[in-house]
Amino acid sequence: MCLQRQLQELQLIQHSLLPGESFSFTLPPEDSRIWHSLLDSFSSTDATSASTIAIGPTSIPQAKFEVRVSDAQLRFEVHFPERYPEDTDIDNAQAPSVSVNGDDISREKHYKWRAFVQQKLSEVQGNDFPIYQLICMHLLPKIHEELSGIMDSPDEQDPKRPLETAYYHALLTSHHLVSPAKRRSLQRWSSELSICGFAKVGYPGVIYAQGAQENVEEFVSNIKSMQWLALKVRFVEPIDLGSDEHHQSWTEFQKVGEVVEEMKRWGRDRYITEMGIGSLGLK
Repeated sequence: MCLQRQLQELQLIQHSLLPGESFSFTLPPEDSRIWHSLLDSFSSTDATSASTIAIGPTSIPQAKFEVRVSDAQLRFEVHFPERYPEDTDIDNAQAPSVSVNGDDISREKHYKWRAFVQQKLSEVQGNDFPIYQLICMHLLPKIHEELSGIMDSPDEQDPKRPLETAYYHALLTSHHLVSPAKRRSLQRWSSELSICGFAKVGYPGVIYAQGAQENVEEFVSNIKSMQWLALKVRFVEPIDLGSDEHHQSWTEFQKVGEVVEEMKRWGRDRYITEMGIGSLGLK
């Protein structure tokens, strides 16, 4: 069971990488070959038969791999203990370790990144695939955010983030939202376009976004450009943010009830209850 779960998580990470992001095992050549063989076999067989993959469990080395972004100075190295994900409390010996490595990075930057990793690692504990969540929902987007900040000229205003503009919000629904790639895209676009909001994953899919008008419109356009089943744009319209204290980054929810509670917290529950979300189902 541990091997199957590890292979599932590694596959999720690999399939969620965006252009410029890379995954590689940091093991001796023969051990790396074993893990590549396991992943290839796992990808071509039913997940329930993972335990029958050619190499016996006593011959399998512990998984060690790194994920990095091109042009970034640092990289993240992950070590899966043999019995991970069993008993994976953050202080337990079977918890995975995540280290920050890099060339020519200052001690201060290294310390800040280590603290960030530990903070996010504690937040993702209890998820089915915590390392996938850590890397793909937190670390890689943070790296891209830093790189974007470095490349932006301080003397030039980012056209995607106007100082004074109209604010809009949008609500979209779909039959489902389960694809890791789509979830990663939503996370990345929200960061690039200064969008706050949430996605309700699973069945059905619900996406709510707010921000500057042109950014929200671009966000919605990006979503529509992907393949969706029964995607509906419920509205894209102006909103008065006023003294709204609930600005936040992108969030994911698992249940429709959580969506209703979040919109109530923002004082905007009528936007979804009027459409039957959370009461009569998706119309």
